[in-house]
Amino acid sequence: MDLWAVVPVKELDQAKERLAPRLSSELRRALMLAMLEDVLAALAATPMVAGIAVVTVDPAARRLAVNYDYRIIETGARDGHTGAVAAAGRLLAREGKPGMLTVPGDIPLITPAEITQLLAAHRPAPAFTIAPSRDERGSNAIICSPPDAVPLRFGEDSFFPHLQAAEVCGIRPTVLRLPGIALDVDTPEDLAAFARLPSNTRAGALLAAHDLSDLRENAAAPIGGPWG
Repeated sequence: MDLWAVVPVKELDQAKERLAPRLSSELRRALMLAMLEDVLAALAATPMVAGIAVVTVDPAARRLAVNYDYRIIETGARDGHTGAVAAAGRLLAREGKPGMLTVPGDIPLITPAEITQLLAAHRPAPAFTIAPSRDERGSNAIICSPPDAVPLRFGEDSFFPHLQAAEVCGIRPTVLRLPGIALDVDTPEDLAAFARLPSNTRAGALLAAHDLSDLRENAAAPIGGPWG
């Protein structure tokens, strides 16, 4: 299957504002780039992915995409997560690509094995496959065949509306619950949950380089050190 992966990345100066009680703006930006590279590296190591596009206008995210020789799409990049993915889906559909996988850039525990599992479960078109966030409110990975098969609308409560949207389009959705994909780092609680899990991720290494003695126990206390 000539399936493309799409990763939307908003301008990093606006990234992860809900982590402001815990991390300085510099560390939030560095964390977002580290998580994004974890995601891009996992996609790159998945043979079943035919191509990867990053939807962004952020200079640092663009440089990272260029380093991986990924396609950069600017159309829709300033229109939020939903607008960015929708624009990419329309573009891929016009180009005749049979399917689109979209994941956010803030799920650092994603692995090639999980991506492969998701792709293997995807049915022949028209088809819709989804992996929810750990609270089953968000939609952390979606495959659509064709790329614009189902209208997507992301947000904190998108998982069940996406299931309903697929049904309205006459598609029985496939649901997979995958622990790495499920953990998106948006809130101090997410950050604490991520810090409690051992990983070989770039994001984990970044956090380990700072004083996290209280992070696993107290999601409210700010991180000190040179970033604060």
